[in-house]
Amino acid sequence: MTKYLALIGLLLVLATGRSQDTLTVIHYNLLNYGNTTSYCHNGNNNIDDKDAYLRTIIDYSKPDIFTVNEISESPVIHQHLLDQVLNTNGVDYYEKADFLVQAGSDIVNMMYFNSQKLALHSHFIAQDYIRDIDVYKLYHLNEKLTTGDTIFVICVVAHLKASSGTSNANKRKVMVSNAMNTLNSYDDDNNYLFMGDFNIYDHHEPSYQELLYYSNPKLQFIDPVNQYGSWHNNENYAHYHTQSTHSGNNGCAASGGMDDRFDFILISKNIEQGNRYIKYIHNSYWALGQDGKHFNTSLNAPPQNTSVPNDVLQALANNSDHLPVKLRLLIDREMSTSQSTEEASLNLQINNPANDVVTINCQSLTSNQLKISVYGVTGHLFHTESLLMDAGNTRHTMDISTLANGVYFVIFEGVNGHRSSHKLIKN
Repeated sequence: MTKYLALIGLLLVLATGRSQDTLTVIHYNLLNYGNTTSYCHNGNNNIDDKDAYLRTIIDYSKPDIFTVNEISESPVIHQHLLDQVLNTNGVDYYEKADFLVQAGSDIVNMMYFNSQKLALHSHFIAQDYIRDIDVYKLYHLNEKLTTGDTIFVICVVAHLKASSGTSNANKRKVMVSNAMNTLNSYDDDNNYLFMGDFNIYDHHEPSYQELLYYSNPKLQFIDPVNQYGSWHNNENYAHYHTQSTHSGNNGCAASGGMDDRFDFILISKNIEQGNRYIKYIHNSYWALGQDGKHFNTSLNAPPQNTSVPNDVLQALANNSDHLPVKLRLLIDREMSTSQSTEEASLNLQINNPANDVVTINCQSLTSNQLKISVYGVTGHLFHTESLLMDAGNTRHTMDISTLANGVYFVIFEGVNGHRSSHKLIKN
């Protein structure tokens, strides 16, 4: 009983006692999700197939903020993605933004969010030339909301004009300038993410320059991975390309293999520096599934891509011709600009439920050592082992074949005292 009470106490501290929080942010071009055209249709872009792929991707990545391009303009489809993809397999905490439309495009933007951590404050359209650019303002749920102590994050979601050439580049510039001028008159000093499918080919494009060097310094955006240059068909940027996951042509998805960096999440200076209690977690930006080894080939072509589990890889390769881009944010009211914590540096995920083997996916900013303990619900310690992680992504398997079917808690303990708990179902 003593062990049981101690374990429950530990879990309560982990659940309610943290002064910090983290947010996983993902942006994804869904490739005509729920939208039928002459070239993207039920035969080569089936929504049931896409739902299955998306469930696999979401279950692996677990976003707290999930923004999308190229979803149908139909509110029925927006609800369908919420009900058939996000709130499935025991998950019920995702909500979506309201839908606004001005430009009249048949493919639009949408945002979904984890309602256990965030709530929607407001949503408006910043500009409607060619396609709408949406502005979603979220606030973090915490115990100090009743005193007016609110932390906001504002997501600006854009799908800029496609195709190369000066004319299209200038149209992208108009879209961005319109949006930036709206933000300048709305709120120029907050936590901003400017995200989406930008369809740009290098950092010299006028739309990108407008984002980086806007006339108001408070609204100048930063590339978290500091990768400026000519990305198009340039193998030097293979680790950052987001299109195309396909080398062949199925009539819907773009072909040609991984050779363009179209998809971005840019951060404001406030987020880079942690000025308003939210800070970008260094080295957390990633085009999900990109291993840098598939320049001008399909994502799942040889050599074997081991950056994600194979089922996730196949889902990424088949769902869209784009890769989702991901980053993580630290929320901390005590934050100083130089602060770095072990909690922020670690991202741990386990497959659940599991059979005889548990797969632990670790993302760490630095080399780290973890103690892993498996407890039963009565507090009995069934298993313990150590894991030495290198900086970056580590995948570790743990044998649980001797455990009976049931519910367990996996406790991770870092060398600096950080603990996190994950429920495990063995079946």
